[in-house]
Parts: sequence; C-alpha cells; structure tokens
Amino acid sequence: MPELAEVEFYRKQWNPGLGRRIQAVEVHAGARVFRGAGAKRLARQLTGCILLSSTAAAKQMLFRCSGSRWLGIHLGMSGELRREPVGYVPQTHDHLVLRQRTWSLVFADPRMFGRILFAVGSGPPAWWRRLAPPILSDAFTAGAVAEFLRRRRGAPIKAVLLMQEQFPGVGNWMADEILWRAAIHPRRTAGSLTPRETRTLWRESRRVCRLALAAIAGAGDGVPPTLNAWIPDRWLFKHRWEDGGRCPRTGAKLVRATVGGRTTCWSPARQKLSAQSPGSEPLR
Repeated sequence: MPELAEVEFYRKQWNPGLGRRIQAVEVHAGARVFRGAGAKRLARQLTGCILLSSTAAAKQMLFRCSGSRWLGIHLGMSGELRREPVGYVPQTHDHLVLRQRTWSLVFADPRMFGRILFAVGSGPPAWWRRLAPPILSDAFTAGAVAEFLRRRRGAPIKAVLLMQEQFPGVGNWMADEILWRAAIHPRRTAGSLTPRETRTLWRESRRVCRLALAAIAGAGDGVPPTLNAWIPDRWLFKHRWEDGGRCPRTGAKLVRATVGGRTTCWSPARQKLSAQSPGSEPLR
C-alpha cells in the first residue's frame, strides 16, 4: 500500500493541472472506488471547475476546486495518479479522468481498494479534518507519542506504529525502518519502552518521514516510485526482502517474521529482545 512519501509523489503528478479548468469529467460510475461518493454527481459538479490546489496527509490527498468543491482520493493498495496527453483513451482500470485543455488527469486503481470522495462546502470536509496531525507538524510531539504508547501499552510496538490515528502515513516498510533506526525490537510492547526510547522513536519517526519525502516524493517526474532505485543502500529497506539480507549497520543477518499481523524485518544484532528487556514478552 502506498505510504506517506508515495502518496505525496502521486499528488504532485496532477500539479501541472492546477489553475486550469476541468472541461469534462469521465468516470466508471459503477466502480467500487466511488462507493458513497456518487460518481455521476461528482462528474456534473466538477465539470467547469478550476483545479485550485492540492495537499496530502497520511495516506490520502485532497484537491480543492472552484465553487467550494473538494475531491478526496485514497490510493488504497494499487491506486495511482497520472498525467496523460489530451487525447488519451482511458484504459480498463482508469476510473476517473479530468479533461483539461492541456492534460488528462487520471486516477487508476486495478484492485479498487482505493476510494474517491467528494464534498461541497466552504471549508475542507469533515472526513479530511478528522485526520491525525502530520508527523512532521508541531502537533506531533514526544509527549503525544508517549501518551499514545501508554494507552496501547500491551500491543507490540510494530502494530502501534501502523495505527493511523497517531502515526498517519506510516505503513509496513516505514515502521520497520523507524524501529531499526531506533534500535527497538518490533515485538517489544508499547508500554515497555523507556522515556529515552520513546523520545528516540518520536525522533526517528520524524526523520524517516522527512528522508522518505526527500528520496521518493521529489524523485522523478511522472515515473512511478521505484523504491529500490531511489532509496539509499544504507537504509534497512534495501535489504529487508533479500533472502539472507544483512543489516547495513552491523552486517548481521536480518530476520523476517509476522508481528502484529504484518510481515516484519529486523536486525537481531541491533534490535535486541531478551528476558531482561523491559516489559518484553516471550516469542511465540
């Protein structure tokens, strides 16, 4: 599933359409991505509007249009935004096409786990305002993280990092990267982290988000994110799926297992879990 930086990358693909009028809208009205949005109503309401601005938050993006129209997009597992020529002919998985004088702005989603939302109002819709504060915002404080870990103290820290209500935009690979950099074992319970470890987790969460945005969201123009090509070798990500992969810091062999319901990779030499670990639980 696209995570924070990949979502930001795809948001930028429609940037050349900002400030331009939407001359026509084409939809696959029966596609599941429109559930609850009203595809035909959306097409009528957006036709003739000017695409004014866009922003991304967590794993979603929001496009503001003239006439107080708001278009929300969640990429789901396989969604993507593309910019195609004016005469582009939509393909099977292209569920939304905004036609402009110079571009065709396309949303495609082969697996249709994504979602398109639409609202009319003077300000951002409620479903957007409910999103958690971005990790790189001033509202994402070490204190807020500590309080959240306290409330989820019995859960594995890997599972907690995937909870969007506190760590918006963090997905599976980013969670592994954060824990590896923080030298925290993914099976540690959230309540077992010391104040120092909690602050390290907060700091590395921000660092990974910042580095991922720089490496991925700013890489290429119109070329889908190829993470292996854009992420440096010194990151865990480049080695986490290799059979016999090695920790880029210690050289020790990496381990993969299911933690919190998700495939997880860590470096036992760096991320230790023992009977002496505060609040640690036996491996199952």
